[in-house]
Amino acid sequence: MRLVLFLTFLVVPLLEIFVLIQVGQVIGGWPTVAVLLADSLLGAWVVRREGRRAWRNLQGALQSGRMPDRELADGALILVGGTLLLTPGFLTDVLGFLCLLPFTRPVVRRAANWFFTRRVRTMVARSAAGVGGPLGGPLGDPFTGQGSPFDGLRTAQGRVPGASGRAQGAGPVVHGEVIRDEPDGGVSGR
Repeated sequence: MRLVLFLTFLVVPLLEIFVLIQVGQVIGGWPTVAVLLADSLLGAWVVRREGRRAWRNLQGALQSGRMPDRELADGALILVGGTLLLTPGFLTDVLGFLCLLPFTRPVVRRAANWFFTRRVRTMVARSAAGVGGPLGGPLGDPFTGQGSPFDGLRTAQGRVPGASGRAQGAGPVVHGEVIRDEPDGGVSGR
């Protein structure tokens, strides 16, 4: 993943410079700058319009009691598209408009959903296989409870505190009582 990010931050600016030079040679320097400015102004208008529409759709979904997954994804894509339009260059502007326009956004949403679903499944499979990765970190595996910092701490019912009621393996049970300090200095609860 680090290699992909490195290449992205290295290759994309070089491609943008190459495309800017090529367009500048065809239509001239000042017209290229004018096209970039017009592109940015149009992008700002589309971001504002689609952002308002996404906000209204999000509020409508919440008021109807429906999970706003599509609306949240659209809001994220509008944010990404607006960010891409802020960067100077034609390639990032094309990607930004793909994220912004209402007739191309569903295609980008489906592609992003496919990518992230595949990525999460890979991480879960690697974690379950014991390969490590993001889910098998210092707090343990969230699905099996293996390696949890609460392994030695069990309640009287044999459960790890905060484990949502699912039974954990046998472990030591610590018996005790709760002592609460009273404001007047006395101790109660015995």
